[in-house]
Amino acid sequence: MSGPALISVVIPCYNCERYIAATLRSVLAQDWPALELIVVDDGSSDASAELVRREFPQVRLVEQANQGVAAARNLGVAQARGEWVAFVDADDIWLPGKLRAQMEQLARQPDCRLGYTAWQVWPSDDPEPSAAYLQQLQAEAADAARWRGPEGWIYTELLLDCEVWTSTVLMQRRLFEELGGFDAGLRIGEDYDLWLRASRLTTIQRLDRPYALYRKHPHSITRALPRENYRGLVVERALGRWGLDAPDGRRANKPAVMAALAKSWSDFAGSHLQAGDLGQARHGAGMALRRDPTHLPGWKVLIKALVLSLAGRPRQPASRK
Repeated sequence: MSGPALISVVIPCYNCERYIAATLRSVLAQDWPALELIVVDDGSSDASAELVRREFPQVRLVEQANQGVAAARNLGVAQARGEWVAFVDADDIWLPGKLRAQMEQLARQPDCRLGYTAWQVWPSDDPEPSAAYLQQLQAEAADAARWRGPEGWIYTELLLDCEVWTSTVLMQRRLFEELGGFDAGLRIGEDYDLWLRASRLTTIQRLDRPYALYRKHPHSITRALPRENYRGLVVERALGRWGLDAPDGRRANKPAVMAALAKSWSDFAGSHLQAGDLGQARHGAGMALRRDPTHLPGWKVLIKALVLSLAGRPRQPASRK
């Protein structure tokens, strides 16, 4: 008889020396007996790679010049031997039982090729969560209704929001290969794009219990501005290929989709307005109102940008991704 399926865990890493040891320990603590861990160091300038090499000899370390997280994950999967592939970012934490719970769920639904779980946002700079924090979360995890999210043929739900978080995903490696992997041309939204494409080929199942901590760095204040509205780009590309109809015959609500697209553009415009880039603010607000003329935040950003432009406010330099 064959043993348990091998799961390859792919961990992209860029300057995560402070956190990656805790992430790896959380993966190695999983109670699944057949694991392969692959860390892809994406041109880190800190000692991340040296730490992995020194303290985790059981982990395969792959190094590349900096190309972005999509290229790093793609390289990791190309190196993987497992039937299944899981992803976790180098500053996130898996909670006990994650992989076993997912594999048991997927075994009950053999036609499903991708699963994900609920997660908890964790605003902390500490490498590892405290025992008290984990105990409190375990008590809260018992309320399944609190952690409920979409599952099944979820294309229509994904058009409204990226409901799947990468650090919780477990998927067939063959599915990943069929999809062509992450789009390395997207610096942001490459995960959202992949889940939309996956939702055309398979149901996506969810565990309504938090099995991962999504780290939010509370001291990380400065963030570069995006060159493009990647969120809107990903959704509009999906609409251009498949429209509003899901593979199971359901149809997304067009006004709701347009409202979500408008919000993506007004958010983009608002960030540029705050940075003083009035041209991009006006452009983003205009794009929002083309999708939904009733979108109030778009009007607010547009009016503010026009007023500041007429007042002769100088354009401030903005750093961009």
